[in-house]
Amino acid sequence: MPQSAEKVLDHAPLFREPEYRQMLAEKKLNFECPHPDQIVTDQRELTKTWEYREKNLAREALVINPAKACQPLGAVFAAAGFERTMSFVHGSQGCVAYYRSHLSRHFKEPSSAVSSSMTEDAAVFGGLKNMVDGLANTYKLYDPNMIAVSTTCMAEVIGDDLRSFIENAKNEGSVPGDFDVPFAHTPAFVGSHVDGYDGMVKGVLEHFWKGSERSQVTGTLNIIPGFDGFCVGNNRELKRLLDLMGVTYTFIQDASDQFDTPSDGEYRMYDGGTKIADVKGALNAEATLSLQRYNTRKTLEYCDEVGQATASFHYPLGVQATDEFLMKVSAISGKEIPETIRMERGRLVDAMADSQSWLHGKKYAIYGDPDFVYAMARFVMETGGEPTHCLATNGTSAWEAEMKELLASSPFGQDAQVWAGKDLWAMRSLLFTEPVDLLIGNSYGKYLERDTGTPLIRLTFPIFDRHHHHRFALMGYQGGLRVLTTILDKIFDKLDRESSETGVTDYSYDLTR
Repeated sequence: MPQSAEKVLDHAPLFREPEYRQMLAEKKLNFECPHPDQIVTDQRELTKTWEYREKNLAREALVINPAKACQPLGAVFAAAGFERTMSFVHGSQGCVAYYRSHLSRHFKEPSSAVSSSMTEDAAVFGGLKNMVDGLANTYKLYDPNMIAVSTTCMAEVIGDDLRSFIENAKNEGSVPGDFDVPFAHTPAFVGSHVDGYDGMVKGVLEHFWKGSERSQVTGTLNIIPGFDGFCVGNNRELKRLLDLMGVTYTFIQDASDQFDTPSDGEYRMYDGGTKIADVKGALNAEATLSLQRYNTRKTLEYCDEVGQATASFHYPLGVQATDEFLMKVSAISGKEIPETIRMERGRLVDAMADSQSWLHGKKYAIYGDPDFVYAMARFVMETGGEPTHCLATNGTSAWEAEMKELLASSPFGQDAQVWAGKDLWAMRSLLFTEPVDLLIGNSYGKYLERDTGTPLIRLTFPIFDRHHHHRFALMGYQGGLRVLTTILDKIFDKLDRESSETGVTDYSYDLTR
């Protein structure tokens, strides 16, 4: 084999060496029993046709590469946004390894979570003993201020009741009786990560607010960001804007520091997060604002029940969406929007105008969570682009109706199509039959890019194959400028590749654009 201590090859070039190529070819021939190449080619070409598209979109009994994750992942992310909180997932170790690795691979930071380690015996007899032992170990080993409990498929299928299990564990001395252990039932076989996020945030608020007397403080706000892979950049940018306005606010579930810890010689299992005292005091806020409506439906209902005013947005990105968010904050808080922020808005508008000739008429396919797709489609239309395909696997009929209303409001959305509940295999058919200029989504779109040739722009969770995108804001006017630049870079990179041969594809020696 070509590997040696003097020249250690990464796996990608290593498997291109002749010895490995031969080994893989023999493996395919002798053990995979493949169909003849011509049959494979014919089937591949069939899947690019309108005939196959109609069959693909009519598919009901099978999901192929959904653009969503399961509920407990959202619950684990939600728990990470509270002060010294350990996420405790009642289920098997393998499930928790998936949640931790998913978050760690995106943020390039450790993601802490523990499991009750349910196995076959717990599946038959119930997981109470696992809960009793697990909470005790978590409390003693990791010294949290709070343990946030969620569930996996196994615990939900057998019907384990978290409320009674936690009470029994406290009675047996696993944790002190007054120790905070909020919980949320998060069955992974229904809903998605946004529902798990919603359930856990509601569970935390209900744990601290239930039975407490509310004394409203006029002009104060709670901000719930929602499940956001760009929380590091977005939360900090939004706090900067709110601080410039002089608003009194509490950021509920702030994971920006937890997933961006410094390298200074000190390991931080916990960092940042909304302080428990602030969560308790947040009951007295005049209003709670959600930055992502479909991430917080149950939470906002609960906030409304306790007497708070509520409002929700669809990931405030771009000019109009940021306008609406800041004007709502101003109306509730009584604080004026300062000239500094107004100038930022003007600079974004100016940048969009400067690049309008390169953006006008570009067609996009967008996929991801419902609020993200809504926000991105809205921003694309602000630039003169056309969001041709808008897909959310976890999109509801209500989201679909909202999307159609948004698209109908602009001439750039007249030919757009909304696909609620569809997956990325469906998106493949859409890209082959109705091609677009750009694809916006997460890292899983790289296979669509390779297959269909549609350039991918990575702007939502998860992003595994690029680094540090999450450190920069997408929300607000500054975030809009970042998104604008990212889109333009992809357009210009593609143009450079297509005009790289002097005198053949490049006749103008193009340098200035």
